Amino acid sequence: MIQLLTVAAGGALGAVLRFLMSANIYRVFGRDFPYGTLAVNVIGSLLMGFFFALIMERAAISEAWRGVIIIGFLGAFTTFSTFSMETMALIESGALMRAAMNILLSVALCLLATWAGLQIGRQIF
Repeated sequence: MIQLLTVAAGGALGAVLRFLMSANIYRVFGRDFPYGTLAVNVIGSLLMGFFFALIMERAAISEAWRGVIIIGFLGAFTTFSTFSMETMALIESGALMRAAMNILLSVALCLLATWAGLQIGRQIF
């Protein structure tokens, strides 16, 4: 029961941070492209790589924190469903180039960020 509650707390924090970050990014850059979702997914991918290296490879923090950080916080912070819906909205509105750019940037940058997070996590600890 305690693990369930800690994962839920991490998820609540991740969801709130995602909302605040996305809202601020959209306020600056506008809503003509899903900048907010792209940013949180890239940052979340970087953090996922970092914490995976830290938790799974180095075991520098307790396993209990794994659920809080990876499943709860990062699971709620990043979102593939929002990426999918925003991409479909671009396609349905006829913005095919923007949709393609969102797909390409999201996949490429998130993979690159995950790799970078792994490298950083492996070097630090």
